[in-house]
Amino acid sequence: MAEFKKYRCQECEHVYDEEQGDSDSGLAPGTLWDDIPDDWACPICGAPKSFFKLME
Repeated sequence: MAEFKKYRCQECEHVYDEEQGDSDSGLAPGTLWDDIPDDWACPICGAPKSFFKLME
């Protein structure tokens, strides 16, 4: 089973949790970061996907 990861927006600190997904953006629970389209943006501040960094 895959280990889910979390990614934090460097602009507003919003956290994308792969295990939870983002239902407001149409991302089902379990959606991996690599499976999110490159044009996806932070649902809070609108920052591009590239502004998110893996939380270690």
